[in-house]
Amino acid sequence: MTIYEKSCQVLMVEWLRSQLGPDESISRQDILSHMGRSWPKIKSGTVACHIIKLTTNDPTRIHYGAAKDSDVLYRVASGLYRLYRPAEDPPPVYKPPDGPPEDAEDREGQEFAYESDLRDFLAYHLELLEPGLKLYEEEGITGVEYPAGSRRIDILGKDSAGAYVVIEVKVSHGHERTVGQLAYYLSWVRENIAAGQPMRGMVVARNASEELKLALRTLPNVLLYHYNLNVTLTKVQ
Repeated sequence: MTIYEKSCQVLMVEWLRSQLGPDESISRQDILSHMGRSWPKIKSGTVACHIIKLTTNDPTRIHYGAAKDSDVLYRVASGLYRLYRPAEDPPPVYKPPDGPPEDAEDREGQEFAYESDLRDFLAYHLELLEPGLKLYEEEGITGVEYPAGSRRIDILGKDSAGAYVVIEVKVSHGHERTVGQLAYYLSWVRENIAAGQPMRGMVVARNASEELKLALRTLPNVLLYHYNLNVTLTKVQ
């Protein structure tokens, strides 16, 4: 379902192609500002997701269903874009890179290999956390890795009562930043998306330390979940 007669992606692509010549560039902020003035009902976070989706060399575009029809922009510098040139630019990113990320931390054997694995699993099984909990969606953009300023919310959902739910996933043992991150995300959603609607938070962790439990008590309406990973083996031959 689209907010306007045309989808956010179509509106943005039409405008970008009408504005940019072959050698012209545009800033992320200029795109956000124009979309906000011209189509104010579309949330800024949704616009930010579409910028990522349209950018052929942004690896995180995979979270927003990037396909050939979204191969429009090429990032030439931080926050600066030009039109994609198929004949000379690298092939567009459509899937995650092979192998683990270079900065991946060591994990215990029974943990998910990376936080992204647990995040992606939970995003489409939110009923495991709470009946009626669904992934946030607007204009074809879902709440997985949802941009919040210069950061990204692991999962943004909505519960059965319509409240926004910010979900942070923690596989590693470094929980020190969790409370600060969650407080920031809750404030960002309140000011940029919620429009007065209720909201709350969830933390899903492999190990919930006493320090994390104590710190989270300072944030109202935040639930803490501990996950366990069960593996079943089936003989195939």
